Amino acid sequence: MKKQTFKLFTVLIAVALIAVMALTGCSNRGAPPNHTNSSPPEEIKATDIGEGATAFPFEVKDDKGVVQKYSVHTDEETVGAALLAVGLVEGETSAYGLYVKSVNGLRADYDADGAYWEFHVNGVMAAEGADSTDIEQGKTYAFIYTKA
Repeated sequence: MKKQTFKLFTVLIAVALIAVMALTGCSNRGAPPNHTNSSPPEEIKATDIGEGATAFPFEVKDDKGVVQKYSVHTDEETVGAALLAVGLVEGETSAYGLYVKSVNGLRADYDADGAYWEFHVNGVMAAEGADSTDIEQGKTYAFIYTKA
């Protein structure tokens, strides 16, 4: 009887130890790392470009998803004219308006790879082209490299 009690006691201790080891070994699994000393992501500072009485925020999101911010200063009335004047965009003018082919030196060639520059106003795709969009205080304009 003493042998059976001793075996049962040994088995219970072994099971308890295995349970404790399993629980402590897995307690941090899936938990996010503790970053108490990390700082928040650094805000992208806008680069001032151009000269003029009016300034507006302009962003470029390139083919790698990197965003560059500008504060465009101009005396032009439309976003397209202002961006052309400071050299941030290049393109061709047609009966349909300005077809932007290059932004900040990066070319988007729809015929070659299905890429184009999508024009946004306040984070929404614009209904008109940049050359038809008047500069308005409080609005942010952007060109986003997009693949069809």
